[in-house]
Amino acid sequence: MEEHIEVEGKILTVLVGTMFRVELDNKHQVLATISGKMRKRFVRLTAGDQVKMEMSPYDLNKARIV
Repeated sequence: MEEHIEVEGKILTVLVGTMFRVELDNKHQVLATISGKMRKRFVRLTAGDQVKMEMSPYDLNKARIV
């Protein structure tokens, strides 16, 4: 089973198709999408929101917002 890296960040911009540009605490920017449970419950996210994300250790430019 692959381990995920849990990080926190702030949403900079809202993109099309439930994608977000998120800035981490160390000023690194990643492309993030919302998880299936958040999409199912119609959770709304806007620019400036603090979010918790899971990242794969193999691709540090993409993340999933949980």
